[in-house]
Amino acid sequence: MARIGLASVFGLLIVKENFSIALGVFTLAGITDLLDGFIARNWANQKSALGSALDPLADKVVISVLYISLTRANLIPVPLTSMIILRDIALIAAVSYVQYRTVPPLRTLRYFNPCYATAQLKPTFISKMNTVVQLILVAASLAAPVFNYVDSIFRPYGASQLSQ
Repeated sequence: MARIGLASVFGLLIVKENFSIALGVFTLAGITDLLDGFIARNWANQKSALGSALDPLADKVVISVLYISLTRANLIPVPLTSMIILRDIALIAAVSYVQYRTVPPLRTLRYFNPCYATAQLKPTFISKMNTVVQLILVAASLAAPVFNYVDSIFRPYGASQLSQ
């Protein structure tokens, strides 16, 4: 829930070009996400259906806000952000469809209850690696203006290409 709440803070910091603070908050959010995953994997009583539903949703919300904000700040190209957002929308639609098809006819709000899961959805290794690559790009894009390497060979989509 905290990461979902931090998404708007990320967006505001990036749009206001407070990249140093945004990078620090991004790092803190990453550490707390890793800690949350570690706790959920190692202590059975700390795992919940709600948490297992909110964690990937929080990842999608945070990544979407970060990519949109970084695109608005001219640090990530529009086509890449569009592909990522459309992919996430497709994934959410697919999960919603599976939930719709596997829950008995809707007579209550069980359809919206993550504790009443009828299908087990687990992320694949390639999906996890995709998220890691997306987060590395976000970290590099946030760090670019902080460490002044916007026009370097390591980050070819810099200010000189944007002004053209």
